[in-house]
Amino acid sequence: MIRVLAVNHVSLLVSDTARSLDFYHGLLGIPLDRSRPELGFPGAFLRLGAVQIHLLELAAPGRRDALPEPAGRDHHLALDIADLNAARAALAAAGIDYTLSRSGRRALFCRDPDGNGIELVEQLAG
Repeated sequence: MIRVLAVNHVSLLVSDTARSLDFYHGLLGIPLDRSRPELGFPGAFLRLGAVQIHLLELAAPGRRDALPEPAGRDHHLALDIADLNAARAALAAAGIDYTLSRSGRRALFCRDPDGNGIELVEQLAG
């Protein structure tokens, strides 16, 4: 058996690195990680604690044509947040559609500029 220790990184395909950084770094506030080596294609690394998010500017033909709604019924990245109401207000101000979780949890689903599913889950301070 393989003994998995932790999530190292998550990779997301994007069509425009700068536009994606506006979403992930600008809107969601995820810090940049400048450790990305030259890989021969555009992209960026972000860091949440010990986990990196790799934005890979590579082709994904036909991907946007077959996206299910809501984003929670698709591959998605789930992120813990402190305040769901603040997230809702920020997404609305940015013109980003979202759906609230149907499970009753304090969570919502949206999509990044390339259609990647994002779940924002409120974690109350304990």
